[in-house]
Amino acid sequence: MDFNLDVSYAQHLDQQDELKAFRDRFVIDDPDLIYLDGNSLGRLPKVTRDRLKHAIDHEWGQQLIRGWNQGWMELNERVGDKVAQLIGAQAGEVAIADSTSVNLFKLAYAALQVNPDRNKIVTDDLNFPSDHYILQGLSKLLDRPIEIHVAKSTDGIHGPVDELESLIDENTALVTLSHTVFKTSYTYDMAAITAMADRVGALALWDISHSVGSAQVELNKSNAPLAVGCTYKHLNSGPGAPAFLYVRKDLQSKLVNPISGWMGHRDVFKFDLHYDAETNIRQFMTGTPFVLSITAIEPAVDMFIEAGMDRIRQKSMKQSEYFITLWREWLEPFGFRLNAPLDVNWRGSHLSLGHVDGLRIDQALIHDMKVIPDFRPPDNIRFGFTPLYTTFEEVYEGAKRLREVMMKKLFENYNEVPLVT
Repeated sequence: MDFNLDVSYAQHLDQQDELKAFRDRFVIDDPDLIYLDGNSLGRLPKVTRDRLKHAIDHEWGQQLIRGWNQGWMELNERVGDKVAQLIGAQAGEVAIADSTSVNLFKLAYAALQVNPDRNKIVTDDLNFPSDHYILQGLSKLLDRPIEIHVAKSTDGIHGPVDELESLIDENTALVTLSHTVFKTSYTYDMAAITAMADRVGALALWDISHSVGSAQVELNKSNAPLAVGCTYKHLNSGPGAPAFLYVRKDLQSKLVNPISGWMGHRDVFKFDLHYDAETNIRQFMTGTPFVLSITAIEPAVDMFIEAGMDRIRQKSMKQSEYFITLWREWLEPFGFRLNAPLDVNWRGSHLSLGHVDGLRIDQALIHDMKVIPDFRPPDNIRFGFTPLYTTFEEVYEGAKRLREVMMKKLFENYNEVPLVT
């Protein structure tokens, strides 16, 4: 793509943007703030505020316990079916439940139990650290030794596909990876890796937390058996919003949820002391639905369905390519490295720039320049492009202000003290 470096060009791109009207549907308290951290926490949709007020005042305030018979009990699956439309899944394959980590535990345990004679888990060193922690804890709970094999990225950016292929063998029970890598935005070929697992009878479990709402995810087309993901990043569902899990339909009656609870019972209100598991997606639920939190997910997901993932992805790709052009011209001379795949087809909707003074630069951007990215050790400043509300002019302005930080050496005012961003 050819871009020029004048702000008028960014403004022209915004005028031509098919998704530009969606920006007005979000709360933007400070128009001068350049928010490039929607890959960690999305903005608040205005409709969510209204929807929650109705849920609090009417559904809870007036209906009280009657709310369970007027839609609350179906929330997990109804909203799950909508998320399914964004990730290439069918109705009845996705449920809202728990956190991403808890869902990962449940599905990883189920995958290991369905292959009881195998003792190998394969992952990589680009996977989200919490996913590693879950696997490490899980390996200590089973009644057989479990070995976790971690494929190493050769450059710290791209997924180690060749090593993964050499590690996945007939002793492998589970292959689990982040579809889009949190630090570098590298995005795996889901179908290819899933096929590697399939060939030896292993199950692939994908963490799509950084893909959902930003990259094309095609779970059914990829024949992916299992996936988990969160809703508070690109899906704009609020801090700590509940996560979701996906189980392909043909596996739902074959796998066992290790955290059996009343919401996974075949007859929720039978109150039988013997657990009788459902055989559909409901069996992977455990406790009472988080009604208010799940309520906040639905209106945001509705916007994504309306906008269409094809259009969202196309804008995301164009914005990241634009930022790379600005990096080459303005930022690379100051020592910034692109810690992300150069090929747009192999990355998600965020970019990382590496710099020896990355943490200090990050703090200068936030406190002096009103730009909010985030920082991930050792040197990654991450910039998230969220097409429903990020403009091309904001991409331009964010890069311009970063250049100003370097020209004025504003980062020298900050020490290497880790701060939450």
